[in-house]
Amino acid sequence: MAVHPDDKTLLLEFANPATRESAYTRIVRKYQERIYWHIRRMVVHHEDTNDVMQNVFIKMWKHLDGFREDSQLFTWIYRIATNESLSYLEKNKKRNSQSASLDNEHSNLSNTIRAEKHFDASKLEWKLQLAIQQLPEKQRVVFSLRYYEEMPYEAMSKILETSEGALKASYHHAVKKVEEYILNH
Repeated sequence: MAVHPDDKTLLLEFANPATRESAYTRIVRKYQERIYWHIRRMVVHHEDTNDVMQNVFIKMWKHLDGFREDSQLFTWIYRIATNESLSYLEKNKKRNSQSASLDNEHSNLSNTIRAEKHFDASKLEWKLQLAIQQLPEKQRVVFSLRYYEEMPYEAMSKILETSEGALKASYHHAVKKVEEYILNH
């Protein structure tokens, strides 16, 4: 596993025109896998994930020189990834709204999971994925950040720009819905 320099060092290198591109590349390498899986859990399709991820890194390049370091670099990148994912889902929903209902959207996401070559409906991990796809977008994001990333509510609050109390409630409701889905399917 590659050792990445700390964010402070990378940001200083990014500020220097001579090392800007290499610093950017190192930032991308440092966070790309975590960003990929964060986006993938929301948009499901690998190809869509790559498209959203590309938009995230383009925005990051354009705005990194304006990063004020009010939060951690990781938090800032996650906020961009979350917003881009939600924007993508919203555009997709609008595009499909004339021909599909919300139930169809959940069905399409579930069908995508079932189409994975290693899918086995009897395994709990697959049931969990299907259950997560039944959640409303905001709950899906909160559940993924808390369950998979083990992210503290304080950090989530900065990423999602929502109070910690609202995030705790959203996570609680998401967990109940996931449990109910798994027990009934």
